[in-house]
Amino acid sequence: EVHLVESGGGLVQPGGSLRLSCAASGFTLSDHGMTWVRQAPGQGLEWLSGIDAGGSETAYARFLEGRFTISRDKNTLYLQMSSLRYEDTAVYHCAKPARDNWNSPGPIDYWGQGTQVTVSS
Repeated sequence: EVHLVESGGGLVQPGGSLRLSCAASGFTLSDHGMTWVRQAPGQGLEWLSGIDAGGSETAYARFLEGRFTISRDKNTLYLQMSSLRYEDTAVYHCAKPARDNWNSPGPIDYWGQGTQVTVSS
């Protein structure tokens, strides 16, 4: 059974930084491209970023304007977030995309329960 578990969220002031982590079980994380998505209150899932299985290629939603960085090691997926804004408040999920479509929005095979990020002064 596949499980994705995110951690690292919390309350942060505007302009601050957070690093999210995602651990996987039930499949070999390093064999698959992975993505980060988020869901703000009352909104749908929003694709943020993706990384290929080898960790050498990445893709980002344009609206992030270079503020987030995705990375991975053999066992964990990361999302480094900086210059956080009020509008970044959301539940952040790591996700295993369908058909290894990691570099753009698309169907998801599995996603975790998410970690809450709240940007507030």
